[in-house]
Amino acid sequence: MDTVVARLRSALDDPDGLIVRDDADALDATRTDKSGWVATGRPAALVEARTVAHVQATLRTCNELGVGVVPRGAGTGLAGGANGTDGSVVLSVALMDRIVEVSAEDELAVVEPGVLNGALNAAVLPLGLRFAPDPASAAISSIGGNIATNAGGLRCVKYGVTREAVLGLDVVLADGRLVSTGHRTVKGVTGLDLTALMVGSEGTLGVIVGATVRLVPVPSGEPATLGAVFPDVRAAAAAAADVVHGPERPSTVELLDAAALAGIAAYLGPDVIAESVGAVPAGGAFLLVEFDGVGGAEAARGAEPVLQAAGGTVRRAADGDERERLLTIRRSFHPAMEARGQVLIEDVAVPRSRLADMFDRVAAIGHEHGVAIPTVAHAGDGNLHPNFVFDGDEVPQHVWDAADALFRAAIELGGTLTGEHGVGVLKRRWIGDELGDDMVTLQRGIRRVFDPNGILNPGKVF
Repeated sequence: MDTVVARLRSALDDPDGLIVRDDADALDATRTDKSGWVATGRPAALVEARTVAHVQATLRTCNELGVGVVPRGAGTGLAGGANGTDGSVVLSVALMDRIVEVSAEDELAVVEPGVLNGALNAAVLPLGLRFAPDPASAAISSIGGNIATNAGGLRCVKYGVTREAVLGLDVVLADGRLVSTGHRTVKGVTGLDLTALMVGSEGTLGVIVGATVRLVPVPSGEPATLGAVFPDVRAAAAAAADVVHGPERPSTVELLDAAALAGIAAYLGPDVIAESVGAVPAGGAFLLVEFDGVGGAEAARGAEPVLQAAGGTVRRAADGDERERLLTIRRSFHPAMEARGQVLIEDVAVPRSRLADMFDRVAAIGHEHGVAIPTVAHAGDGNLHPNFVFDGDEVPQHVWDAADALFRAAIELGGTLTGEHGVGVLKRRWIGDELGDDMVTLQRGIRRVFDPNGILNPGKVF
Protein backbone atom coordinates (compact mmCIF):
# COMPACT_ATOMS: atom_id res chain seq x y z
CA MET A 1 0.00 0.00 0.00
CA ASP A 2 2.84 2.40 0.79
CA THR A 3 4.27 1.80 -2.68
CA VAL A 4 0.93 2.54 -4.34
CA VAL A 5 0.49 5.77 -2.37
CA ALA A 6 4.06 6.89 -3.09
CA ARG A 7 3.76 6.18 -6.81
CA LEU A 8 0.45 8.02 -7.04
CA ARG A 9 1.75 11.06 -5.17
CA SER A 10 4.73 11.19 -7.47
CA ALA A 11 2.60 10.81 -10.60
CA LEU A 12 0.14 13.49 -9.47
CA ASP A 13 2.86 15.83 -8.12
CA ASP A 14 1.20 15.68 -4.70
CA PRO A 15 3.97 15.39 -2.08
CA ASP A 16 1.76 16.78 0.69
CA GLY A 17 -1.07 14.28 0.21
CA LEU A 18 -3.73 16.85 -0.66
CA ILE A 19 -5.01 14.77 -3.57
CA VAL A 20 -3.88 11.24 -2.72
CA ARG A 21 -5.19 10.37 0.73
CA ASP A 22 -4.43 7.35 2.85
CA ASP A 23 -5.91 8.32 6.22
CA ALA A 24 -8.22 5.71 7.69
CA ASP A 25 -11.30 7.94 8.01
CA ALA A 26 -11.20 8.99 4.37
CA LEU A 27 -10.64 5.43 3.17
CA ASP A 28 -13.36 3.93 5.35
CA ALA A 29 -15.90 6.49 4.13
CA THR A 30 -15.55 5.10 0.61
CA ARG A 31 -16.37 1.53 1.65
CA THR A 32 -20.13 2.08 1.69
CA ASP A 33 -22.93 3.83 -0.19
CA LYS A 34 -26.67 4.39 0.25
CA SER A 35 -27.32 0.66 -0.03
CA GLY A 36 -25.65 0.21 3.36
CA TRP A 37 -23.33 -2.50 2.01
CA VAL A 38 -19.82 -2.13 3.45
CA ALA A 39 -16.87 -3.58 1.56
CA THR A 40 -14.50 -5.75 3.54
CA GLY A 41 -10.93 -4.65 4.10
CA ARG A 42 -9.72 -1.16 3.29
CA PRO A 43 -8.66 0.60 0.06
CA ALA A 44 -4.99 1.46 -0.39
CA ALA A 45 -5.67 5.07 -1.33
CA LEU A 46 -8.30 7.65 -2.19
CA VAL A 47 -7.53 9.99 -5.08
CA GLU A 48 -9.66 13.13 -4.98
CA ALA A 49 -9.19 14.19 -8.60
CA ARG A 50 -9.60 17.84 -9.57
CA THR A 51 -8.64 17.58 -13.23
CA VAL A 52 -8.68 15.19 -16.17
CA ALA A 53 -4.90 14.99 -15.84
CA HIS A 54 -5.30 13.65 -12.29
CA VAL A 55 -7.60 10.91 -13.57
CA GLN A 56 -5.22 10.03 -16.39
CA ALA A 57 -2.18 9.86 -14.11
CA THR A 58 -4.05 7.71 -11.61
CA LEU A 59 -5.17 5.19 -14.21
CA ARG A 60 -1.77 5.03 -15.90
CA THR A 61 -0.06 4.38 -12.57
CA CYS A 62 -2.55 1.78 -11.38
CA ASN A 63 -2.52 0.04 -14.76
CA GLU A 64 1.27 -0.25 -14.54
CA LEU A 65 1.07 -1.58 -10.98
CA GLY A 66 -1.89 -3.89 -11.64
CA VAL A 67 -3.93 -2.24 -8.89
CA GLY A 68 -7.71 -2.11 -9.09
CA VAL A 69 -9.42 1.28 -9.44
CA VAL A 70 -12.91 2.00 -8.14
CA PRO A 71 -14.43 5.08 -9.81
CA ARG A 72 -16.65 6.99 -7.39
CA GLY A 73 -18.85 10.07 -7.51
CA ALA A 74 -21.19 11.30 -4.80
CA GLY A 75 -21.46 7.87 -3.14
CA THR A 76 -25.27 7.72 -3.43
CA GLY A 77 -25.42 4.37 -5.23
CA LEU A 78 -27.73 1.57 -4.14
CA ALA A 79 -25.89 -1.51 -5.39
CA GLY A 80 -22.37 -1.22 -3.97
CA GLY A 81 -21.00 -0.38 -7.40
CA ALA A 82 -18.66 2.42 -6.25
CA ASN A 83 -17.63 1.07 -2.85
CA GLY A 84 -13.91 0.97 -2.16
CA THR A 85 -12.72 -2.62 -1.89
CA ASP A 86 -9.68 -4.02 -0.10
CA GLY A 87 -6.37 -2.88 -1.62
CA SER A 88 -8.00 -0.84 -4.38
CA VAL A 89 -7.51 2.81 -5.29
CA VAL A 90 -10.76 4.76 -5.05
CA LEU A 91 -10.77 7.42 -7.76
CA SER A 92 -13.24 10.11 -6.74
CA VAL A 93 -14.41 12.65 -9.33
CA ALA A 94 -16.77 14.40 -6.92
CA LEU A 95 -14.61 17.55 -6.92
CA MET A 96 -14.72 17.78 -10.71
CA ASP A 97 -17.95 19.73 -10.50
CA ARG A 98 -17.83 22.52 -13.08
CA ILE A 99 -20.63 23.33 -15.50
CA VAL A 100 -18.34 24.05 -18.44
CA GLU A 101 -20.89 25.31 -20.95
CA VAL A 102 -24.61 25.82 -21.41
CA SER A 103 -26.01 26.42 -24.88
CA ALA A 104 -29.64 27.49 -24.82
CA GLU A 105 -29.64 27.63 -28.61
CA ASP A 106 -28.52 24.00 -28.97
CA GLU A 107 -30.31 22.88 -25.77
CA LEU A 108 -27.26 21.21 -24.28
CA ALA A 109 -24.83 21.49 -21.41
CA VAL A 110 -21.24 20.34 -21.03
CA VAL A 111 -20.48 19.30 -17.46
CA GLU A 112 -17.86 17.59 -15.37
CA PRO A 113 -18.95 14.32 -13.71
CA GLY A 114 -19.20 15.68 -10.16
CA VAL A 115 -21.92 18.22 -11.00
CA LEU A 116 -25.02 17.35 -8.99
CA ASN A 117 -28.21 16.68 -10.90
CA GLY A 118 -30.07 19.32 -8.93
CA ALA A 119 -27.28 21.87 -9.36
CA LEU A 120 -27.41 21.55 -13.14
CA ASN A 121 -31.16 22.04 -13.13
CA ALA A 122 -30.88 25.09 -10.90
CA ALA A 123 -28.30 26.57 -13.29
CA VAL A 124 -30.35 26.09 -16.46
CA LEU A 125 -33.81 26.85 -15.05
CA PRO A 126 -33.48 30.63 -15.70
CA LEU A 127 -33.07 29.72 -19.39
CA GLY A 128 -36.32 27.79 -19.34
CA LEU A 129 -34.50 24.46 -19.63
CA ARG A 130 -33.91 21.36 -17.53
CA PHE A 131 -32.03 18.06 -17.49
CA ALA A 132 -34.89 15.59 -17.77
CA PRO A 133 -33.61 12.59 -15.73
CA ASP A 134 -34.84 13.03 -12.18
CA PRO A 135 -33.80 10.26 -9.78
CA ALA A 136 -35.14 10.60 -6.25
CA SER A 137 -31.56 11.42 -5.24
CA ALA A 138 -31.33 14.38 -7.65
CA ALA A 139 -30.31 16.79 -4.88
CA ILE A 140 -27.32 14.66 -3.87
CA SER A 141 -26.43 12.42 -6.83
CA SER A 142 -23.96 13.44 -9.54
CA ILE A 143 -24.38 13.51 -13.30
CA GLY A 144 -21.46 11.10 -13.63
CA GLY A 145 -23.19 8.64 -11.33
CA ASN A 146 -26.51 9.11 -13.15
CA ILE A 147 -24.73 8.20 -16.39
CA ALA A 148 -22.77 5.28 -14.90
CA THR A 149 -25.99 3.62 -13.73
CA ASN A 150 -28.35 4.93 -16.43
CA ALA A 151 -30.47 6.44 -13.68
CA GLY A 152 -34.17 7.03 -14.10
CA GLY A 153 -36.70 8.67 -11.81
CA LEU A 154 -40.27 9.85 -11.75
CA ARG A 155 -40.37 11.51 -15.17
CA CYS A 156 -39.00 8.54 -17.16
CA VAL A 157 -42.42 7.55 -18.43
CA LYS A 158 -42.48 10.68 -20.61
CA TYR A 159 -38.87 11.84 -20.93
CA GLY A 160 -36.90 8.59 -20.83
CA VAL A 161 -33.89 7.50 -18.76
CA THR A 162 -30.43 9.07 -18.66
CA ARG A 163 -29.27 7.31 -21.84
CA GLU A 164 -31.74 9.40 -23.86
CA ALA A 165 -30.26 12.59 -22.42
CA VAL A 166 -26.55 11.95 -23.14
CA LEU A 167 -25.14 13.23 -26.43
CA GLY A 168 -21.44 12.61 -25.83
CA LEU A 169 -18.85 11.67 -23.23
CA ASP A 170 -15.21 12.27 -22.42
CA VAL A 171 -13.80 9.07 -20.96
CA VAL A 172 -10.37 8.11 -19.62
CA LEU A 173 -9.57 4.49 -20.43
CA ALA A 174 -7.77 2.08 -18.14
CA ASP A 175 -4.37 2.92 -19.64
CA GLY A 176 -4.85 6.66 -19.21
CA ARG A 177 -5.89 7.56 -22.75
CA LEU A 178 -8.59 10.22 -23.09
CA VAL A 179 -11.26 9.54 -25.71
CA SER A 180 -14.42 11.37 -26.71
CA THR A 181 -17.60 9.67 -27.87
CA GLY A 182 -20.79 10.94 -29.44
CA HIS A 183 -21.67 14.34 -30.84
CA ARG A 184 -23.01 17.79 -30.00
CA THR A 185 -25.64 17.24 -32.64
CA VAL A 186 -29.01 15.62 -32.02
CA LYS A 187 -28.35 13.24 -34.91
CA GLY A 188 -25.08 11.37 -35.50
CA VAL A 189 -24.42 7.82 -36.64
CA THR A 190 -20.70 7.87 -37.46
CA GLY A 191 -19.17 4.69 -36.09
CA LEU A 192 -20.46 2.49 -33.30
CA ASP A 193 -22.51 4.11 -30.54
CA LEU A 194 -19.94 3.94 -27.77
CA THR A 195 -21.75 6.67 -25.84
CA ALA A 196 -24.71 4.37 -25.29
CA LEU A 197 -22.33 1.55 -24.38
CA MET A 198 -20.69 3.69 -21.70
CA VAL A 199 -24.02 4.73 -20.18
CA GLY A 200 -24.90 2.16 -17.54
CA SER A 201 -21.46 0.50 -17.61
CA GLU A 202 -20.88 1.22 -13.89
CA GLY A 203 -17.22 2.24 -14.21
CA THR A 204 -16.15 -1.03 -15.84
CA LEU A 205 -15.15 0.41 -19.24
CA GLY A 206 -13.62 3.77 -18.35
CA VAL A 207 -13.91 6.79 -16.08
CA ILE A 208 -16.28 9.51 -17.24
CA VAL A 209 -14.62 12.92 -16.94
CA GLY A 210 -17.02 15.02 -19.02
CA ALA A 211 -20.50 14.79 -20.49
CA THR A 212 -22.45 16.65 -23.13
CA VAL A 213 -26.07 16.29 -22.11
CA ARG A 214 -29.33 17.18 -23.75
CA LEU A 215 -31.56 19.78 -22.12
CA VAL A 216 -35.30 20.09 -22.70
CA PRO A 217 -37.64 23.05 -22.33
CA VAL A 218 -39.42 23.36 -19.01
CA PRO A 219 -43.10 22.70 -19.77
CA SER A 220 -45.24 25.81 -19.67
CA GLY A 221 -47.89 26.27 -17.01
CA GLU A 222 -48.45 24.38 -13.80
CA PRO A 223 -48.55 20.57 -13.85
CA ALA A 224 -51.96 18.98 -13.41
CA THR A 225 -51.84 16.40 -10.62
CA LEU A 226 -54.21 13.58 -9.70
CA GLY A 227 -54.20 11.41 -6.61
CA ALA A 228 -56.30 8.24 -6.72
CA VAL A 229 -57.06 5.62 -4.09
CA PHE A 230 -57.85 2.06 -5.19
CA PRO A 231 -59.25 -0.90 -3.28
CA ASP A 232 -56.15 -2.98 -4.04
CA VAL A 233 -52.84 -2.78 -5.85
CA ARG A 234 -53.97 -4.83 -8.86
CA ALA A 235 -56.64 -2.26 -9.64
CA ALA A 236 -54.12 0.55 -9.26
CA ALA A 237 -51.63 -1.21 -11.55
CA ALA A 238 -54.30 -1.75 -14.19
CA ALA A 239 -55.28 1.91 -13.96
CA ALA A 240 -51.65 2.96 -14.37
CA ALA A 241 -51.41 0.97 -17.61
CA ASP A 242 -54.68 2.45 -18.87
CA VAL A 243 -53.67 6.04 -18.23
CA VAL A 244 -50.25 5.60 -19.87
CA HIS A 245 -51.91 4.20 -22.97
CA GLY A 246 -54.13 7.28 -23.27
CA PRO A 247 -53.79 9.94 -25.96
CA GLU A 248 -51.63 12.15 -23.72
CA ARG A 249 -48.55 10.71 -22.02
CA PRO A 250 -48.37 11.59 -18.31
CA SER A 251 -45.05 12.84 -16.97
CA THR A 252 -45.38 10.92 -13.69
CA VAL A 253 -47.20 7.72 -12.71
CA GLU A 254 -46.25 6.50 -9.22
CA LEU A 255 -47.87 3.66 -7.28
CA LEU A 256 -47.69 2.93 -3.54
CA ASP A 257 -49.00 -0.37 -2.18
CA ALA A 258 -50.78 -0.91 1.13
CA ALA A 259 -47.62 -1.65 3.12
CA ALA A 260 -45.98 1.50 1.75
CA LEU A 261 -49.01 3.61 2.65
CA ALA A 262 -49.06 2.15 6.16
CA GLY A 263 -45.43 3.15 6.66
CA ILE A 264 -46.06 6.65 5.32
CA ALA A 265 -49.11 7.06 7.54
CA ALA A 266 -47.01 6.10 10.57
CA TYR A 267 -44.36 8.62 9.51
CA LEU A 268 -46.57 11.59 8.53
CA GLY A 269 -49.62 10.79 10.61
CA PRO A 270 -52.80 9.21 9.22
CA ASP A 271 -54.59 12.56 9.00
CA VAL A 272 -52.12 13.83 6.40
CA ILE A 273 -53.05 11.08 3.95
CA ALA A 274 -56.76 11.30 4.72
CA GLU A 275 -56.78 15.06 4.17
CA SER A 276 -54.88 14.71 0.91
CA VAL A 277 -56.59 11.76 -0.79
CA GLY A 278 -59.45 10.74 1.45
CA ALA A 279 -59.98 7.49 3.33
CA VAL A 280 -57.82 4.57 2.21
CA PRO A 281 -59.50 1.16 2.54
CA ALA A 282 -57.66 -1.71 4.17
CA GLY A 283 -55.33 -3.17 1.58
CA GLY A 284 -55.78 -0.10 -0.60
CA ALA A 285 -53.21 1.47 -2.92
CA PHE A 286 -52.40 5.02 -4.02
CA LEU A 287 -51.64 6.21 -7.55
CA LEU A 288 -50.10 9.59 -8.31
CA VAL A 289 -50.55 10.79 -11.89
CA GLU A 290 -49.26 14.08 -13.28
CA PHE A 291 -49.45 15.75 -16.70
CA ASP A 292 -47.29 18.69 -17.70
CA GLY A 293 -47.09 21.15 -20.56
CA VAL A 294 -49.73 22.68 -22.78
CA GLY A 295 -52.89 20.65 -22.49
CA GLY A 296 -51.89 19.12 -19.16
CA ALA A 297 -55.04 20.24 -17.38
CA GLU A 298 -57.24 18.90 -20.16
CA ALA A 299 -55.31 15.61 -20.16
CA ALA A 300 -55.82 15.28 -16.41
CA ARG A 301 -59.54 15.84 -16.79
CA GLY A 302 -59.59 13.14 -19.45
CA ALA A 303 -57.69 10.74 -17.19
CA GLU A 304 -60.12 11.07 -14.27
CA PRO A 305 -62.84 8.83 -15.75
CA VAL A 306 -60.19 6.30 -16.81
CA LEU A 307 -59.00 6.02 -13.20
CA GLN A 308 -62.55 5.92 -11.88
CA ALA A 309 -63.48 3.14 -14.31
CA ALA A 310 -60.64 1.08 -12.84
CA GLY A 311 -62.07 1.51 -9.35
CA GLY A 312 -60.26 4.63 -8.21
CA THR A 313 -61.51 7.46 -6.04
CA VAL A 314 -59.83 10.45 -7.65
CA ARG A 315 -58.83 13.84 -6.31
CA ARG A 316 -57.41 16.51 -8.62
CA ALA A 317 -55.15 19.13 -7.05
CA ALA A 318 -56.89 22.50 -7.25
CA ASP A 319 -53.74 24.53 -6.61
CA GLY A 320 -50.04 24.33 -5.82
CA ASP A 321 -50.63 23.57 -2.16
CA GLU A 322 -52.85 20.58 -2.91
CA ARG A 323 -50.35 19.34 -5.50
CA GLU A 324 -47.57 19.58 -2.94
CA ARG A 325 -49.58 17.52 -0.44
CA LEU A 326 -50.09 14.77 -3.01
CA LEU A 327 -46.40 14.80 -3.94
CA THR A 328 -45.45 14.71 -0.24
CA ILE A 329 -47.09 11.31 0.11
CA ARG A 330 -44.85 9.87 -2.61
CA ARG A 331 -41.72 11.72 -1.48
CA SER A 332 -42.16 10.49 2.09
CA PHE A 333 -41.84 6.81 1.20
CA HIS A 334 -38.08 6.47 1.65
CA PRO A 335 -37.84 8.69 4.75
CA ALA A 336 -40.69 6.66 6.25
CA MET A 337 -38.80 3.42 5.64
CA GLU A 338 -35.54 4.84 7.04
CA ALA A 339 -37.36 5.96 10.19
CA ARG A 340 -38.15 2.30 10.92
CA GLY A 341 -34.61 0.86 10.67
CA GLN A 342 -31.99 -0.15 8.15
CA VAL A 343 -33.36 -0.39 4.61
CA LEU A 344 -32.44 -2.55 1.63
CA ILE A 345 -33.93 -0.73 -1.39
CA GLU A 346 -34.38 -3.12 -4.28
CA ASP A 347 -35.07 -2.45 -7.92
CA VAL A 348 -36.70 -4.68 -10.52
CA ALA A 349 -38.65 -3.89 -13.66
CA VAL A 350 -41.25 -5.80 -15.64
CA PRO A 351 -43.34 -5.02 -18.72
CA ARG A 352 -46.22 -2.71 -17.78
CA SER A 353 -48.67 -5.47 -18.68
CA ARG A 354 -47.16 -7.65 -15.92
CA LEU A 355 -46.99 -4.98 -13.20
CA ALA A 356 -50.04 -6.29 -11.34
CA ASP A 357 -48.64 -9.83 -11.54
CA MET A 358 -45.34 -8.64 -10.05
CA PHE A 359 -47.15 -6.99 -7.16
CA ASP A 360 -48.93 -10.30 -6.54
CA ARG A 361 -45.55 -12.04 -6.50
CA VAL A 362 -44.16 -9.47 -4.05
CA ALA A 363 -47.05 -10.14 -1.67
CA ALA A 364 -46.68 -13.92 -1.98
CA ILE A 365 -42.91 -13.78 -1.43
CA GLY A 366 -43.35 -11.58 1.62
CA HIS A 367 -45.85 -14.05 3.07
CA GLU A 368 -43.63 -17.06 2.29
CA HIS A 369 -40.55 -15.54 3.93
CA GLY A 370 -42.35 -13.84 6.80
CA VAL A 371 -41.22 -10.33 5.90
CA ALA A 372 -43.10 -7.16 5.01
CA ILE A 373 -42.07 -5.71 1.61
CA PRO A 374 -43.43 -2.17 1.23
CA THR A 375 -43.20 -1.32 -2.46
CA VAL A 376 -43.29 1.82 -4.56
CA ALA A 377 -43.33 1.67 -8.35
CA HIS A 378 -42.61 3.98 -11.23
CA ALA A 379 -45.74 2.40 -12.60
CA GLY A 380 -45.58 4.16 -15.95
CA ASP A 381 -42.54 2.11 -16.93
CA GLY A 382 -43.00 -1.02 -14.81
CA ASN A 383 -40.12 -0.28 -12.41
CA LEU A 384 -40.74 -1.49 -8.83
CA HIS A 385 -38.74 -0.69 -5.71
CA PRO A 386 -39.50 -3.33 -3.06
CA ASN A 387 -38.04 -2.29 0.30
CA PHE A 388 -36.89 -4.42 3.22
CA VAL A 389 -36.56 -2.89 6.69
CA PHE A 390 -34.33 -4.70 9.18
CA ASP A 391 -32.31 -4.21 12.36
CA GLY A 392 -28.53 -4.40 12.62
CA ASP A 393 -25.73 -3.69 10.18
CA GLU A 394 -26.01 -6.83 8.05
CA VAL A 395 -28.90 -7.78 5.77
CA PRO A 396 -30.45 -10.92 7.35
CA GLN A 397 -30.37 -14.13 5.33
CA HIS A 398 -34.17 -14.40 5.17
CA VAL A 399 -34.25 -10.96 3.52
CA TRP A 400 -31.71 -12.07 0.90
CA ASP A 401 -33.79 -15.21 0.36
CA ALA A 402 -36.86 -13.05 -0.28
CA ALA A 403 -34.86 -10.76 -2.57
CA ASP A 404 -33.62 -13.79 -4.49
CA ALA A 405 -37.21 -14.85 -5.07
CA LEU A 406 -38.10 -11.31 -6.20
CA PHE A 407 -35.31 -11.21 -8.76
CA ARG A 408 -36.25 -14.59 -10.17
CA ALA A 409 -39.92 -13.59 -10.33
CA ALA A 410 -39.11 -10.43 -12.28
CA ILE A 411 -37.03 -12.38 -14.80
CA GLU A 412 -39.77 -15.02 -15.11
CA LEU A 413 -42.29 -12.27 -15.93
CA GLY A 414 -40.11 -11.00 -18.77
CA GLY A 415 -38.42 -8.30 -16.71
CA THR A 416 -35.00 -7.40 -15.39
CA LEU A 417 -32.93 -7.49 -12.19
CA THR A 418 -32.47 -3.75 -12.17
CA GLY A 419 -34.27 -0.91 -13.86
CA GLU A 420 -32.02 1.92 -12.70
CA HIS A 421 -29.86 1.12 -9.65
CA GLY A 422 -27.33 -1.04 -11.48
CA VAL A 423 -25.79 -4.42 -10.69
CA GLY A 424 -22.75 -3.38 -8.66
CA VAL A 425 -21.88 -6.02 -6.09
CA LEU A 426 -25.27 -6.75 -4.63
CA LYS A 427 -26.85 -8.24 -7.78
CA ARG A 428 -23.76 -9.74 -9.36
CA ARG A 429 -24.69 -13.30 -8.43
CA TRP A 430 -27.95 -13.12 -10.43
CA ILE A 431 -26.73 -11.51 -13.65
CA GLY A 432 -26.25 -14.85 -15.39
CA ASP A 433 -29.86 -15.80 -14.62
CA GLU A 434 -31.06 -12.87 -16.70
CA LEU A 435 -28.44 -12.65 -19.45
CA GLY A 436 -27.42 -16.28 -19.90
CA ASP A 437 -23.91 -17.69 -20.23
CA ASP A 438 -23.32 -16.58 -23.83
CA MET A 439 -24.25 -12.95 -23.17
CA VAL A 440 -22.17 -12.81 -19.99
CA THR A 441 -19.16 -14.18 -21.91
CA LEU A 442 -19.69 -11.64 -24.68
CA GLN A 443 -19.95 -8.75 -22.23
CA ARG A 444 -16.83 -9.87 -20.37
CA GLY A 445 -15.02 -9.91 -23.71
CA ILE A 446 -16.10 -6.32 -24.42
CA ARG A 447 -14.88 -5.34 -20.99
CA ARG A 448 -11.45 -6.83 -21.73
CA VAL A 449 -11.18 -4.75 -24.93
CA PHE A 450 -11.45 -1.57 -22.87
CA ASP A 451 -9.52 -2.86 -19.86
CA PRO A 452 -7.14 -5.72 -20.77
CA ASN A 453 -5.54 -5.85 -17.31
CA GLY A 454 -8.86 -5.86 -15.47
CA ILE A 455 -8.18 -2.89 -13.18
CA LEU A 456 -11.48 -1.03 -13.59
CA ASN A 457 -13.98 -1.70 -10.80
CA PRO A 458 -12.84 -5.31 -10.28
CA GLY A 459 -15.43 -7.60 -8.73
CA LYS A 460 -18.30 -5.37 -9.80
CA VAL A 461 -21.12 -6.24 -12.22
CA PHE A 462 -19.57 -9.50 -13.56
